[in-house]
Amino acid sequence: MKWHFIGLDNYKEFFHSGRTAAYLASAKRTVIFSFSVTILQTALGLFLAIIINSKLKGHLFYRSLIFMPVVLGVTVFGLVWSLMFNPMDGPVQKLWGMFGSSSTFLGSYDLAFYIVIFIQIWGSLGYTVVIFLAGLQAIPGDLYEAGHIDGARAWQTFVHITWPMLASTATVNLLLAIIGSLQTYDVVFVLTQGNFNTSVLGYEIYRAAFGGTPGALGLRQGFASAVAVIQFGIVLVIAVIAQYYLRRREVQL
Repeated sequence: MKWHFIGLDNYKEFFHSGRTAAYLASAKRTVIFSFSVTILQTALGLFLAIIINSKLKGHLFYRSLIFMPVVLGVTVFGLVWSLMFNPMDGPVQKLWGMFGSSSTFLGSYDLAFYIVIFIQIWGSLGYTVVIFLAGLQAIPGDLYEAGHIDGARAWQTFVHITWPMLASTATVNLLLAIIGSLQTYDVVFVLTQGNFNTSVLGYEIYRAAFGGTPGALGLRQGFASAVAVIQFGIVLVIAVIAQYYLRRREVQL
């Protein structure tokens, strides 16, 4: 078999071809997706971890319930949510209809991307909560007792004791969320197959390598590898910058 070396042609195609606008839109959408998932997932995970850690009755049940999507996997909970958002007779559509409205949800150009973000957060939230729980349980109780004696209220306790002591834990959660969300493709594949303005860079890599038919859109492992290198560069730059500022924050706290 004769080899033909094409040099940087795959990279040139990414930036200078008929689909360049779509690829760049996917890259932009990937950054928006990652930012939204990281912020919301971390904030919600911390909130739930604090509630569960406060000796809530049935806390073991709630912890298992939150972690269950991680055990089920993307394919299972993705299909479940697809049924939930079924525009014909899904539970969400029926609930929507009670308010005199209707939507195609995952088939909507206006809503599909936000629903994918919501489902991604729901599916990965278990990791965030468990890591925050480990950090909360490692905080010495003496610190809270001293704060209580000094008359610290709940918010003051969180700002001056809980949050500073969770600095390293928050860094781990933020970095995992950033890297994981930047590489996401499976949720998009299961829910929308990249349609309705939901395609991200990870899905474009999958579609180029394994989707469609031989030619412009599919079964082009060389081009997919080039896009994967571009994705790696984006992940690396964002992760390094995030780690730098997060480590500085740890020192300041």
